[in-house]
Amino acid sequence: MKYTTGLFSALFVVSAGLSSLPQSIANAVTLGDGTIAFVQPPRLVSASTPYVDTSVSDTTYYFTLEVPATAGEPLQQVTFTQIRGTEDIEFNQKDTFAFEGTRNHQGAKLALKAVNSNDKEQTVTVSFDTPVPPGKTVTIGLRTYRNPFYDGVYLFGVKAFPYGQKTAGQFLGIGRLQFYAPSTDN
Repeated sequence: MKYTTGLFSALFVVSAGLSSLPQSIANAVTLGDGTIAFVQPPRLVSASTPYVDTSVSDTTYYFTLEVPATAGEPLQQVTFTQIRGTEDIEFNQKDTFAFEGTRNHQGAKLALKAVNSNDKEQTVTVSFDTPVPPGKTVTIGLRTYRNPFYDGVYLFGVKAFPYGQKTAGQFLGIGRLQFYAPSTDN
């Protein structure tokens, strides 16, 4: 009987600890200086555009991010930095938009607090009005004035920041877009 009671006590302690595990995983990481970081950063799912011909005007580049349920903090801001390409792509900040879901399965529209660019650093920063909660997929549509004149591969580094006053951005990966010169064959 003593053995059985001890076994049940041990099982109770282990099960209580396991049931509290998801809650402890869901808490954000706070660094020594008070900086907040994701427990598990969002994931760059895809980068795409419906128009891959060079020089097409007024097009959109879609970047889809998945914020895992175990992120620990909601997504507040995303930066896109062009790191490769024959020419610098200029974005139309005022027409940038975001929505829940993917390019092919669009959900609710998400309000943006600000869209800023730094031409010198080739960076566009998108801030959400209301942070995107863990467990959601979001797509950001960056509008361009036109696709590049020159064909080739264009790469964009994507970095995500959690909600908070002092946050650590985490690099999510590289979005790759390829543009082609239109065929002149008739």
